[in-house]
Amino acid sequence: MSETYGEKAARLDAIDELGKHREKFALDAGTVYLDGNSLGALPAHVPARMADVITREWGELRIRSWGESGWWTAPERIGDRIAPIVGAAPGQIVVGDSTSVNVFKAVVAAARLSGEDRDEILVDATTFPTDGYIAESAARMTGHRIVPVEPAGMADAAGPRTAAALVNHVDYRSGRRHDLPGITAALHAAGALAVWDLCHSAGALPVGLDAHGVDLAVGCTYKYLNGGPGSPAYLYVAERHQAAFDSPLPGWNSHTDPFAMTPGYEAAAGAVRGRVGTPDILSMLALEAALDVWDGVAIEDVRTKSLALTDFFLECVRAYVPEGRVRSVTPDTHAERGSQVALSCENAPAVMAELIRRGVVGDLRRPDVLRFGFTPLYVGFADAERAARVLSEVLAEGPAGLAS
Repeated sequence: MSETYGEKAARLDAIDELGKHREKFALDAGTVYLDGNSLGALPAHVPARMADVITREWGELRIRSWGESGWWTAPERIGDRIAPIVGAAPGQIVVGDSTSVNVFKAVVAAARLSGEDRDEILVDATTFPTDGYIAESAARMTGHRIVPVEPAGMADAAGPRTAAALVNHVDYRSGRRHDLPGITAALHAAGALAVWDLCHSAGALPVGLDAHGVDLAVGCTYKYLNGGPGSPAYLYVAERHQAAFDSPLPGWNSHTDPFAMTPGYEAAAGAVRGRVGTPDILSMLALEAALDVWDGVAIEDVRTKSLALTDFFLECVRAYVPEGRVRSVTPDTHAERGSQVALSCENAPAVMAELIRRGVVGDLRRPDVLRFGFTPLYVGFADAERAARVLSEVLAEGPAGLAS
């Protein structure tokens, strides 16, 4: 007798080495949580750590905690915790501000680094909208023009007038993974700089910032890094660019001597010059605690399980869902896939609402894309099988509010 998909899921979960990390998260046993590509689950130990931060570090030590509790050095210290996850050596990542603010810093700095003879900035035409908005503002500020380009066309579009390109490593709608090494190499061959948005790849797959010669990168920490809602983003500045990195937001926190309070600005050395104002300590320290779940975890193992999970989910969808009801817009090829599966589906908002009502939590991108994020540290193969099965039931029965 052939193995059922439920039996296969149980067998795969039994041999899954990363499965032991699930207990580190506060998860509802009755829910399949496939929205970690929007907001990662809460690491179970974070509430206790935050209680200590609030009651002791803030409540008792108060102002002394800037020194005694290490608040002042948190942006660089936590940056060094993120560094191995994205393939960077220490001293190149600073944590703070939002992704949007860091995109602005990175794009303006890249334009300034590239020289006056280069007046165009290539922007991923499929990018998350904010990246495009910020890039347009950065271009106005620096006297450059924006050229929207599909990621696959970046290599051909880059030329002698290209200052930099802003590209997403993984597309937020489809889950398509773009060729970071190849695009970066092509940009460098044209004399341009590569700025990468890692929001949908950091913590889900190897990035290799140093190995592939990336110039600047930004990313959020509330998705696969589980830092919590609105947790601070980060900025990567390759060591070779740090001395010339000219931030458009020179705040007192990035001054070489912040407490001198001098009227003239002199940038600090290293990635610290990517800081701006006073860091959001509560969110910063929640993120630092959340990163503990990565201790002893190799990002290569995360990638292996991610691909196995998404393969298995797609296999179950093909088996359970009647042909023609959904269509995967996520590439089948492993080299082109992130850690989410996006399915095009009629009446997607109503379908997702019913899935959530039945305990399978994903999200959608209007008008017709259901998104399922697979976070290997806490999502298992039984979760993938159940999600596909419930999806088939919803489509067969018709969710509440679904037009006939």
